Amino acid sequence: MSAGASVQSVGDSRLKRTLLQSFLIFVAVAWLVPMAAALLSSFRYFERDTQVNGVFSWPKALTLDNYREAWRVGSIWSHFGKTLFIVLPALLLILLLSSMVAYACARYSWKFNVFFLVLFTAGNLMPQQVIFQPLFRIYKNTPWPDLLSDTDTGSLLGTKVAVILIHVAFQTGFCTFVLSNYMKTIPKELGEAAMMDGASVWRQYWQIIMPLCRPALAALATLEFTWLYNDFFWGSVLLNQGRERPITSSIAVLNGQYASDYNLIAAASMMIALPTLAVYLALQKHFISGLTLGANKG
Repeated sequence: MSAGASVQSVGDSRLKRTLLQSFLIFVAVAWLVPMAAALLSSFRYFERDTQVNGVFSWPKALTLDNYREAWRVGSIWSHFGKTLFIVLPALLLILLLSSMVAYACARYSWKFNVFFLVLFTAGNLMPQQVIFQPLFRIYKNTPWPDLLSDTDTGSLLGTKVAVILIHVAFQTGFCTFVLSNYMKTIPKELGEAAMMDGASVWRQYWQIIMPLCRPALAALATLEFTWLYNDFFWGSVLLNQGRERPITSSIAVLNGQYASDYNLIAAASMMIALPTLAVYLALQKHFISGLTLGANKG
C-alpha cells in the first residue's frame, strides 16, 4: 500500500469517527433538552413566568413551591409505598421464575426445551392491551378473600396482587430469553464437576449458576424495575380506586379539569424519577457488564 493510500485511509477513518461522534452528541442533546426543560420548569412559577414567557425562556425567579404542592396534592409519599408493594414482589418473582426456566432450557437437553423457550419468548410479541377485556373479566370472576384485598371487592379485580400477576406473566418471557443466552456461555463442565461431587440440581442452580449470573441479573433488575415502576396502563385499569394506584397515575391528580399547571407536573415527575435513577446508579457497574457480555467473543 502506498503512502498516499495510507494517508487517505487514515483520513477516511477520522472522518467516519467524527461523523459518528457528531451523531451521538446530537442524539444525546436531543434526549437531554426536554429533561433539562422539565427540570428547569419544575423550579419556576407557572402563571407569571412560564405561561407568559415560554418554557425555553430564562426564569425570572426560582421556587420550591411546585415540589411542596406536588408532594402534598399528589400524595407522592403514599404512592411511593403502594408502588413498591407492587414492584418489589413482582421483580423478585420475575427473576426467580425466569432464572429457573432459563436454567432448565439452557443447561439440559430434553424434548421440548427449545419449544418451551420459544413459547415463553413469544408472549412478549403480543400487545398487552389485547388481553385487557378477557383479563378484566377473569379477575372480576375470580374470588379473592377481603382479608388480602385493598378494596374489599370480593374478587381479584382491584387488588395489587392482580397487577403483580400480570407483570410476572408478561415480563418472565423476556428475562427467560436473556438469562438462557447468558447461561449458555457458562461452561457445562462446572455443572458436571458439581454433579460428580454429589451436588443436587437445586444446589447447582442456586450455588453455582446463580452467582455467575449476577451481572445479567443486575442488568435485568435495573430494566425490569424501571419498566414495572413506570407502568401506567395496568395500574390504571386494574386498580379502580385512585388512592391505591401506582405512583405514575398520581400525576393525573395534578391535572385540572380545564387547565394544567405543567410546572407542578414537572416537579412531580422529577420526584417520581428519583427511585429509578437511584437503582441505576446502585447497579450501574453490574448493569454495564451485563449489557456488554459477549461483546468481545468471537
